[in-house]
Amino acid sequence: MDRMHKTVCALATPPGAGGIAVVRVSGPEAYPIVSKVFVPMHRQKSVLDARGYTALFGHYTLRGAEMDETVALFFRAPHSYTGEDVIELSVHGGTAMADGLLEALLLAGAEPAAPGEFTRRALEHGRMSLTQAEAVMEVISANGRQGAALAKSALDGRLAKRIGGIQTALQSVNAHLTAWVDYPEEDVPELSDAQFTAALQQQKTELDSLISGYGAGAVLRRGVDCVLLGRPNVGKSTLLNLLAGFDRAIVTPVAGTTRDIVEQAVQLGDIRLNLFDTAGVREVGADGDAIEAEGIRRSWKKLEEAGLVLAVFDAAQPLTDADLEIARRCQGRPALAVLNKQDLADSTEAAKAQLQPYFKQVITLCARDAASLQPLTAAVAALLGTAQLDPNAAQLCSARQLAAATRARDALTEAICAKQNGFGLDAAAVCLTDALQALCDLTGEDASDRTIDEVFEKFCVGK
Repeated sequence: MDRMHKTVCALATPPGAGGIAVVRVSGPEAYPIVSKVFVPMHRQKSVLDARGYTALFGHYTLRGAEMDETVALFFRAPHSYTGEDVIELSVHGGTAMADGLLEALLLAGAEPAAPGEFTRRALEHGRMSLTQAEAVMEVISANGRQGAALAKSALDGRLAKRIGGIQTALQSVNAHLTAWVDYPEEDVPELSDAQFTAALQQQKTELDSLISGYGAGAVLRRGVDCVLLGRPNVGKSTLLNLLAGFDRAIVTPVAGTTRDIVEQAVQLGDIRLNLFDTAGVREVGADGDAIEAEGIRRSWKKLEEAGLVLAVFDAAQPLTDADLEIARRCQGRPALAVLNKQDLADSTEAAKAQLQPYFKQVITLCARDAASLQPLTAAVAALLGTAQLDPNAAQLCSARQLAAATRARDALTEAICAKQNGFGLDAAAVCLTDALQALCDLTGEDASDRTIDEVFEKFCVGK
């Protein structure tokens, strides 16, 4: 039997202690199945007769025994999340009552929902596009309000609308080319090279904008791995404690206090930083402390992996060769130079001049002063591109979408180059067709079952 013809159920709220637990039921037999386990308080009321967008209070039963108080919310097809008949049953939070309700529904004929099955059914019933479906999990996993706003813009259909505009423009050009090549007797006016190139360049610019905003958007939605790097005692752990808002790392004047990587997630403005405070980088020698040496090796490794590097230097001391080695290793990476202990420094100009060739920005601060967070927040946002990103604008929200948009952009580039290099419009039209196919892949218009499976494999059960 086709999965779409089955009725499924799942817990739609996080498991464990809580005020309420919500179990969602969706499918053609949702109402008959729920009628077997839910008893309205007013016996003259009936689940089978319940209208959409109404609620009933009662209790559910398990093997004939009255269980928990229950509120049932009713949604009739097609006006529901999935486009099917849907009922959401709310019981007291915790494991026992929610598990009992699920058991009762399974005994009544429902089947357990697969990860993302409710959203997949919404896609299959035309309630949302593939780009909107992908945005569902982005909204759920967004770490900050700006990231949630970005994901919601895709969920609202703005991304699909923006891609649709590009498709419409390219289809118009493609239709003109097809008519000119295939029906010469109709005297279709030839598209001039200038018109053709301008039309494709305009849509390529649109795709360039979407592609360039992906990285910053991903940072807002999911956060970024950030490594604190520097010599011993420059203030890395103090800066970690400032960002965390409590004493997460041990701070002492003894070099080598931090020997392994200390991890802490913090919110810096609109960006979630997955912070890694590393061992102070210094030369320990062949006979040095083996544990500290391993910590230093891990520090360099984290530098290679990080999406953001905060390289910390002591503003109260002249820069050393070790400092400059750290700076050299940061060159070309998403890294900020942080001159700490500015309250103890007579001047920071010389250090800034030495560091500026290796970093896009050098900031001075005192890691013991909470006021230092403001300039650091602004500098990180500028470096990662989130400061320039409009959270309400349509943005790509998955690696799959990025790959499809990149294929479309590259195909347009080939079409433009083909025409500029003297090839005929028919050759350019092949590239244009490739671009349109890539955009169809992006929106999911021609998505294969395998592509859809890949989208939903990361969904949680209950969504």
